[in-house]
Amino acid sequence: MKVSICCITYNHGKYIRKAIDSFLAQKRDFDIEILINDDASTDDTADIIREYKKKYPDIIKPLFHDENMYSKGVTNPSGVYNFPRASGKYIAMCEGDDYWCDVEKLKLQVNILDANKDISFCFHAAKVENLDNTFSPNLIRPYEMSGIVGAKEVINKRTHYPTASLLLRTEYMKELPQYYFDCKVGDIPMQIISAKYGDAYYIDRVMSVYRMGVPTSWTASQFSGDYKKKQEEYYQNMKRMYDEYDKDSDYRFHKEVESARKRLRFLTYVNIRDFKNILSKEYRLEYKELDFRERFFIKFEYFLPNIYKTVRKAALSLKK
Repeated sequence: MKVSICCITYNHGKYIRKAIDSFLAQKRDFDIEILINDDASTDDTADIIREYKKKYPDIIKPLFHDENMYSKGVTNPSGVYNFPRASGKYIAMCEGDDYWCDVEKLKLQVNILDANKDISFCFHAAKVENLDNTFSPNLIRPYEMSGIVGAKEVINKRTHYPTASLLLRTEYMKELPQYYFDCKVGDIPMQIISAKYGDAYYIDRVMSVYRMGVPTSWTASQFSGDYKKKQEEYYQNMKRMYDEYDKDSDYRFHKEVESARKRLRFLTYVNIRDFKNILSKEYRLEYKELDFRERFFIKFEYFLPNIYKTVRKAALSLKK
């Protein structure tokens, strides 16, 4: 088996067909298996998966839960339910509300990893489909050209790597440390754990689509309830993860870990609009890393809050 496609899903009935179809489009080049973990969906997601399982019994390998395991504390189901049963040389990631948009995606990535034993994982650019009418970029393009991304850069990156773009070496995902399972997110730990074993490779080509604003997504869940409290909990959880990673990697990347942790602290301040910290001397470097557009709106909101609210409200009304 060449590639194990790992998909986690919950109430993705509107999206799961497009995801699975995009996976199946890759099977023309080599053997694949599609491992789907459904976390007790209450819509028609499980029925759709069973329909595909009937058509492709040797490829579609679902796991259905009677109870929602996320609500019981399983925050990284890929590592708990999908990775242990992966038989492919490589693991490709894509959640059930995202999809791939290039039939050569896996072929290009597999070729890179096959030819470069020192590359620990491969990723690429992605398109953004915004479903909630908020302001967001329409493209996730971490770098402006294809090439090797050093392990230190992976750990201390200034930009997001799309989860649905990741192709990982299965051997590194089989015995994951406890801090991976304790972390509230899975993509960052997967990337920095892989970086212990080698550099990464970026393909500057849009080959997946990230749907922003899906109601059942982890990101959307953070906006319900006490957002400020959730951001603080998220930071403390990630801080513990970085601390454990630092020890696990024998402090080889200590400087990068410290920088990544500080940047994350700063970004939580940005998210909750803590202007005192955002504009402080302590985070001057992190502030300069923000793109011009975001810095402009931060200053706009800080110095002219009433006008900013009026303009933002009008802009959102136009988007609707």
